[in-house]
Amino acid sequence: MPARRRVDDTTGRAALAAWTTARDRDEGVARGLTATAVRWSLEELAERAPGGAVEVRVAPFGVAQCLEGSRHTRGTPPNVVETDAATWLALVTGSLRWADAVASGVVRASGARADLSAVLPLAAG
Repeated sequence: MPARRRVDDTTGRAALAAWTTARDRDEGVARGLTATAVRWSLEELAERAPGGAVEVRVAPFGVAQCLEGSRHTRGTPPNVVETDAATWLALVTGSLRWADAVASGVVRASGARADLSAVLPLAAG
């Protein structure tokens, strides 16, 4: 059973669009708007790529488990992706490529399954 959505689709998509517009105009982005966009996109990721093999952490706004495979329940997960909100949303919208983010160190991906290139960007879907 998929997890219950906390951010409705319309609100989440609007927050992501507003975040993208503000970023493109080089304007500041309200923390609440960023939080909503991140939380919606993590929920969307979990819905599009269900499973528990990879834990995606976007501090301080949220975490999601995704991709089929063995589910993590205790301790440090074997497959972890960590990044900041701006980097995550750039990956979600397609303005940053996964390989570039990992190579530059703005995304930390550990574990054999911690590659999200097949499921990002989300906004294109």
